[in-house]
Amino acid sequence: MAGQMTAERGERQQLESGPPRSPRVHRRRMLIILFLAVVLTGGGSIWLLYGSPWLRVERVSVTGTDVLTRAQVREAAGVRLGTPLISLDTDAIEARLRRKLPRIDSVDVSRSWPRGIGLKVTERTPVLILGDGGKFTEVDREGVRFATVSAPPKGVPALELTVERSAATTRFGTGRLIGAAARVVQDVPAAVARDMRTVTVRSYDSISLELSGGRTVEWGSSEKGRAKAVALSALVKAASGARHFDVSVPSAPASSGS
Repeated sequence: MAGQMTAERGERQQLESGPPRSPRVHRRRMLIILFLAVVLTGGGSIWLLYGSPWLRVERVSVTGTDVLTRAQVREAAGVRLGTPLISLDTDAIEARLRRKLPRIDSVDVSRSWPRGIGLKVTERTPVLILGDGGKFTEVDREGVRFATVSAPPKGVPALELTVERSAATTRFGTGRLIGAAARVVQDVPAAVARDMRTVTVRSYDSISLELSGGRTVEWGSSEKGRAKAVALSALVKAASGARHFDVSVPSAPASSGS
């Protein structure tokens, strides 16, 4: 009698709880729960990055400026405060800075989480100065004319273009001639560069230097710059009282005058 009652109680509990769940139903429910968790997590992440007030630009820091001011760089960057940090196009900011401020040689734009943007600027350095009507154009080591100033920077040699219009100038163009002069300046040995006052370009194959004390150097073209630098250093040491040096053919350098 007791066994019968226990069996009846078990059957009643089974009927109340329903049929046993299959493994497939269990897996399906787990997948649904997992999917909902991913959706909620993803939605929360998207809101955090784009919609929340915590990851928005509150400051734009600028480093590396010399001639430019930080305010000029910030203005040219055009980064609006309050913009979601994740939505900023760093490549577009870099391109905008280089376009608006030609003095900038390179710039590294980085997000400074959670609320900042960093602009690390490298400015162009003039190696030549080109005068024109009371104004002076700065030329960098690549021959890029990047800024016009009212007074020439100290210690930067002047560039004189005395090129006559010819087939050669049409072929090379003023830009390439200026680039050649910039390469020459970089190849001149340091001991001589300190005394360099003027770089004169008559043609692509005829570039000369004027040094302090009225001394001159016939450099020739911008090719074989390293060999010419070695030859000039040797000439200056061997003939310290000479007034004119010719290294246009570095294998046969010459000096004259005293």
